Amino acid sequence: MRRRAPRFELVGGAVCLDFVNTMDDRSSDNPKELLKDYVDLARFAEDTGILPTNHVDRLFSLSQRAPQEAQKVLKAAVEFREALFQVFEAIVGKKTIPAGALYQVNSFIQEAAQHASLAPVKGGFAWRFEGGPDNLDAPLWGIARSVAELLTSDKLKFLHTCASPTCEWFFVDMSKNHQRRWCDMKQCGNRAKVRRFYKRSRR
Repeated sequence: MRRRAPRFELVGGAVCLDFVNTMDDRSSDNPKELLKDYVDLARFAEDTGILPTNHVDRLFSLSQRAPQEAQKVLKAAVEFREALFQVFEAIVGKKTIPAGALYQVNSFIQEAAQHASLAPVKGGFAWRFEGGPDNLDAPLWGIARSVAELLTSDKLKFLHTCASPTCEWFFVDMSKNHQRRWCDMKQCGNRAKVRRFYKRSRR
């Protein structure tokens, strides 16, 4: 059962996009790193439903017993995120996918696949990852799975970035007319409305 309030804003429409969005205000003069330590990475896995709370609790304890290993995983996670950013940025901009970035992404997907198996769930099947409770890499496996699913889905053509020049978070536009401009209307959308209102008032 969930005991902690969510830490991350999940507006991307896919776990992997929310993961890339953990670098906030990326294009501004003061970008904000939201994955400051391993606990943040584990909390991201909890917020997105990649891992249940009791699993995250075990990872918290494990990271305290092995801080150097936890830091190593965090560094790999940030490298994974930045490679994903390059791939998604190229897709949105209709540019050539950087080969090095795609190679990195594939390596994480292949690693995650080694821990994945199908399990029966409510008359169907779902992916399950083995060996997670005692493996600090576990949060990355679900993210990698999300990447593979998005890149091979029809949703990819609806991948956009937020129209806010300082935000530019990624999101999948599944609105009826596919004309969504903002990652989140309550945040960036409302701020844009306020700016337009202020300009009109000045005039």
